[in-house]
Amino acid sequence: MTREPTLIDAIDALLPQTQCGKCGHPGCRPYAEAIAEGEAINRCPPGGEETLGRLSELTGQARQPLEQPPQLPLVAVIREAECIGCTKCIQACPVDAILGASKRMHTVITAECTGCELCVAPCPVDCIDLRPHPEWQSAANEDERQAYLARRATLGRDRHLARQRRLARIQREKRLERQRRQIRHASRPTAGTTTPPQHRQRQMAVKAAEQAVRRARMLYDGARRRDDSDACRVAEEQLAQATRLLEEARAALASTAQ
Repeated sequence: MTREPTLIDAIDALLPQTQCGKCGHPGCRPYAEAIAEGEAINRCPPGGEETLGRLSELTGQARQPLEQPPQLPLVAVIREAECIGCTKCIQACPVDAILGASKRMHTVITAECTGCELCVAPCPVDCIDLRPHPEWQSAANEDERQAYLARRATLGRDRHLARQRRLARIQREKRLERQRRQIRHASRPTAGTTTPPQHRQRQMAVKAAEQAVRRARMLYDGARRRDDSDACRVAEEQLAQATRLLEEARAALASTAQ
């Protein structure tokens, strides 16, 4: 089953997918959703006048001057000799286009950088420059420039979505690990009879696990509505983990009544 395209999809397809946030939203998709709700279409500097015109035709909004000057394609370049390996730029990059590790030199993957500028401000030693993107500069004609913009948009969208899934997975794993620690702590045997505080602790563990199950079911239902097979698979795994935690928490709580 293929999901029917929506107005949001159509708007998102016109945006440059730099994920720069200059429109006031955390990425191109949220801005597309806002435009579909009636927000102004003139807040995308990387899209420039061309994107503005296409959005006007699609949405029927009157064409207005851009709120910020149009921006040609850029690429971030780290002056590697000055990099202190703080990882702040890696954390800021919305498309995971920066390689490096803590206290190690970082470098930008030029072909995957969207020129969003989000890595510049967090750098504590100001060692990141923005330059015209070499693929844009090397384009010999309008067809080649449009081909580059199309590649940038596809990569920008795909890598941003992959980063969002990665961060969501990390958060789920951290939440589940906290719940496991809570259940293990509540399940520790104690000398003598179980005290009321321990019983309350085990009740809290059950509630936390129940919440995890509910969240997983909501994620799964949302993924099914979007017909997103990858998200469905992730949600199913999370639901299975949460269900196991709930069973362990309930067993621990039941043992206090024995």
